[in-house]
Amino acid sequence: MTDHITTHQAEEDARNDQILIWLNGQIVPKAQALVSVYDSGFMLGDGVWEGLRLYDNTWAFADEHLDRLFEAAKAIDLDIGLTRDQVFQAILDTQQANGMTGDAHARLMVTRGVKTRPFQHPGLSRQGPTVAIIMEHSRPSIPRPIRLATVPHLRGLPMTQDPKLNSHSKLNCILACIAAEKAGADEALMLDVHGFVNTTNACNFFIVRRGQVWTSTGDYCMNGITRQKVIDLCRANDIPVFERNFSLVDTYGADEAFLTGTFGAQTPVGEIDGRQIGTGQMGPMTERIRGLYKDLIAGPGHDSLRMGCACTVHGM
Repeated sequence: MTDHITTHQAEEDARNDQILIWLNGQIVPKAQALVSVYDSGFMLGDGVWEGLRLYDNTWAFADEHLDRLFEAAKAIDLDIGLTRDQVFQAILDTQQANGMTGDAHARLMVTRGVKTRPFQHPGLSRQGPTVAIIMEHSRPSIPRPIRLATVPHLRGLPMTQDPKLNSHSKLNCILACIAAEKAGADEALMLDVHGFVNTTNACNFFIVRRGQVWTSTGDYCMNGITRQKVIDLCRANDIPVFERNFSLVDTYGADEAFLTGTFGAQTPVGEIDGRQIGTGQMGPMTERIRGLYKDLIAGPGHDSLRMGCACTVHGM
């Protein structure tokens, strides 16, 4: 099979050729958004990032995304050099400069900055952080359910590279994705250190069995914001949901499977390791959860995060 798709596949949009990018306090054309080869992010993957999605002038769950960004920066001892309000204002400024009102995706990246010499020690990054916001017109276009292949790469132990960090260092996930594509799939299904089903290389993973929704314990995967929203929505709507250990045997026998992430929200899975899951199409539970999530996005809870709001982001 060669017709690979990705969980971040979007419609082509010519407007993205002319986007403006926020880079270290300046909004510049895409071609001028340049970072030094001495930057610690380029050189070593030393940095953290967040992805945010714009719906109807609203940056969905911005508070949670900023919580995660600042927590990750603290964990790697990186001073972003901006307050939460300043970071969010930079997002709003970039949105306004690009004239975006919806169907947009922002990637907010922070590295330890330019190094004085091309070596590993973080003390060589003395010029302050590099902060960039790439914002694109982006409407998901995933033509069929995703095919997964189980790979030997793990998402992993906290003492190696904690999977809860949205780190620039993604090589293990990239290698997993390559292995899945070599096997004819679209994305990699990754196990945890005990052999239980964990996550994919880019998204969180759920299955549906006999009316119950299962996902991993969360001990070895990214603490996905969309993942948590799905869990919360299930609990609020009397859908049995469990964060638990489960195996590939449980997974192959599932009635449905789907992925969660900021970009695609809930993406159905049709095949795992050559085995059809359910009907091979989006199942009724996935469709129901999608509807509940859309209602949540459209609800009044995000009104205070609309473009141009002068209120603080934290604690709303």
